[in-house]
Amino acid sequence: MLLIEIKPDKCDFCGVCVGVCPEDAIELKEASISIIEKRCTNCAKCVWCCPIEVLVFRKDKIQQLKAKSN
Repeated sequence: MLLIEIKPDKCDFCGVCVGVCPEDAIELKEASISIIEKRCTNCAKCVWCCPIEVLVFRKDKIQQLKAKSN
């Protein structure tokens, strides 16, 4: 389950997230950014390094995980 979402309209395509992703799960192509869900391990390094908060946690998915664990 992917816990990270992209706000593509905010992205300036700096590439910082691509550089920190240990799984090579973020793709920047021309004017688009995407996460390859099969590769993403939800480590959140991209979330913490993004200077303009394009990559954020999906609160709905985190709440689902918490509900399942209770």
